Amino acid sequence: MKVKSMGYFEVQKIAKQTIEYVRKTIHAGMTLLEVRDICEKKLLELGADSFWYWDIGAFIFSGDETTISVSGREYVTSDRIIMENDIITIDLSPQKQHIWGDYARTLVMENGKTVDCIEQIQNDEWRNGLLMEERLHQEMLAFVTPETTFEELYLHINQFIIEHGFLNLDFMGNLGHSIVKNKDERVYIEKENHLLLSSVDYFTFEPHISIPDSKYGYKKENIYYFSNGKLIEL
Repeated sequence: MKVKSMGYFEVQKIAKQTIEYVRKTIHAGMTLLEVRDICEKKLLELGADSFWYWDIGAFIFSGDETTISVSGREYVTSDRIIMENDIITIDLSPQKQHIWGDYARTLVMENGKTVDCIEQIQNDEWRNGLLMEERLHQEMLAFVTPETTFEELYLHINQFIIEHGFLNLDFMGNLGHSIVKNKDERVYIEKENHLLLSSVDYFTFEPHISIPDSKYGYKKENIYYFSNGKLIEL
């Protein structure tokens, strides 16, 4: 691992550990406000000193809210209650000494318990949505080289999404962004961005997808970077 990545690795690890903690902690009957509070307290306990995206550490959605894509400027955590059978998206934004983490997962609750393995999800639509997220990350890793531009990745993945019967739900239509120190300096995986992905130190890949006419959305977000010409998950 590159030396420069160690601080980012540590902050991203805080986010990953928080998701795993919450996966084992949440239960039916909790409100999304309670889940957000648990997430943000755990991020700080594990070493984050602040939250880089509009001072919000955890964006939480459940049920038919999982299709919502909204700027952090406008986000309000609802008082929705988690059901025995439910779908919950958690998107974390920890920061430590101006170094960002950025990590999201969609969790499935069945019979009052979170399902650890995607293949074990009984709800066909939810299982297929999360499997598609896995495929998108695999496709991205197979497609991207140091010569790939942000726009090329945008066009390729959005075509892949459509070909497999899904929709891109992102309110800006993009699929991720560079990791910087100021949120206003981010560049996006979007049309007409001709910069090379390898020109930035780190970038997120975070497709937010659904199928047509569905109430449910899915998201998986990781940070990636190049090392010796190979793309690696942070």
